Amino acid sequence: MTIFLFLAIFVATALAATPAEWRSQSIYFLLTDRFARTDNSTTASCDLSARQYCGGSWQGIINQLDYIQGMGFTAIWITPVTAQIPQDTGYGQAYHGYWQQDAYALNSHYGTADDLKALASALHSRGMYLMVDVVANHMGHNGTGSSVDYSVYRPFNSQKYFHNLCWISDYNNQTNVEDCWLGDNTVALPDLDTTSTEVKNMWYDWVESLVSNYSVDGLRVDTVKNVQKNFWPGYNNASGVYCIGEVFDGDASYTCPYQEDLDGVLNYPMYYPLLRAFESTNGSISDLYNMINTVKSTCRDSTLLGTFVENHDNPRFANYTSDMSLAKNAATFTILADGIPIIYAGQEQHYSGGNDPYNREATWLSGYKTTSELYTHIAASNKIRTHAIKQDTGYLTYKNYPIYQDTSTLAMRKGYNGTQTITVLSNLGASGSSYTLSLPGTGYTAGQKITEIYTCTNLTVNSNGSVPVPMKSGLPRILYPADKLVNGSSFCSSAITVFKDAGGGVLFFSYTVIFAQVLIAIMT
Repeated sequence: MTIFLFLAIFVATALAATPAEWRSQSIYFLLTDRFARTDNSTTASCDLSARQYCGGSWQGIINQLDYIQGMGFTAIWITPVTAQIPQDTGYGQAYHGYWQQDAYALNSHYGTADDLKALASALHSRGMYLMVDVVANHMGHNGTGSSVDYSVYRPFNSQKYFHNLCWISDYNNQTNVEDCWLGDNTVALPDLDTTSTEVKNMWYDWVESLVSNYSVDGLRVDTVKNVQKNFWPGYNNASGVYCIGEVFDGDASYTCPYQEDLDGVLNYPMYYPLLRAFESTNGSISDLYNMINTVKSTCRDSTLLGTFVENHDNPRFANYTSDMSLAKNAATFTILADGIPIIYAGQEQHYSGGNDPYNREATWLSGYKTTSELYTHIAASNKIRTHAIKQDTGYLTYKNYPIYQDTSTLAMRKGYNGTQTITVLSNLGASGSSYTLSLPGTGYTAGQKITEIYTCTNLTVNSNGSVPVPMKSGLPRILYPADKLVNGSSFCSSAITVFKDAGGGVLFFSYTVIFAQVLIAIMT
């Protein structure tokens, strides 16, 4: 075998499978139909209210990988790839991918099998991972629940594979949630009987083939709470890759136990207090502070959860507030807290759509601007996370904990002594005043030199161990030991930086290297 053939085979295969390998990733989530078109258009219209296909494709994603990687993302999560209801329904078309009919065929609107394989190869050649959304709970049907033609489904082509028709009516009744159907008589979602050994084996065979055929590195699993728990370990094992499940519930005592059956779950318990903390200048910092500790103590492993503040099922963050400082704080928490960060396409452009379908905007209409405030902010945040991971072998498994709170401020620490990252968040908003926060509990030592990453301000730890953190306009801050930003880490200024004491007096000068392209947009 030639070296070229070997390399070609290597690139085509999945790069990651284990939860440990996924801990270090940062995920960019996109709806395939709404992210990028094959023709590279940035003007093609997309009428959200019509709920129609708008032309996004797998080749379009390939064309924009520089844009994604430029923010520091190491993985993408794409919506389901399977063939869908072909008709235009009362709720529009199945552009989103959650109304499947043929699990063994691909959605031709997105491209061909070769296109999907090319996407995996393009990602792998960059050292990036591919996560695919999958649905095991249901199939899709255009029309009433009583008129389903089961013969159109593949491989589940008989009514015997499904639960009898009943609509979910009580989300406090777990049997009702698992055995009854989602949807309604406009678009019914026939519920598969996943307690059946035959159905289990059919799904396990399918998911193994999906991962193998398309070199998939990880799976996001839809509607997990609508399937009985004992189905999921076999599904996770059959896939052979990291699986993160959607359990759409903010109660940690309900959501966390699903991590006993899947590698990870989306961190909905954290989503709600994170949103509440920063959706206004009156948000509750204490609720977020408390939830950090609750999730750590309730979930099996908070470092394997998916952290997010936007997705395609909830209104955009900017739908609640247009305040850019608050948006930056929410994004900073997403990337620097425990777990695997997930940013939803368009979040970096401050998209502000409301409920479905208005939160499913076409990313191409932004022109893929790489100079927008949130794009550069997310890039800087991902960069320090990546650097911290390289500097501290225990960073990823170290469970973040809050070290300080007041009515408008939350500070949290992640990492071991000498390499710890301190994140300071504020919900004062863009109109917030300038002041110096005397931050205790960082674990830094008196006299130690610390760099604030976003502004490249150098600080010195006070004799009592507190850090004088300059706060301005409600913006977040990230503190990191200055001596750990050397050896080509490419952070902070091209010229001379100045270490200052708590009162602003110059202590000494030090030459450092800068991350110039990020600094331009975030020096505020």
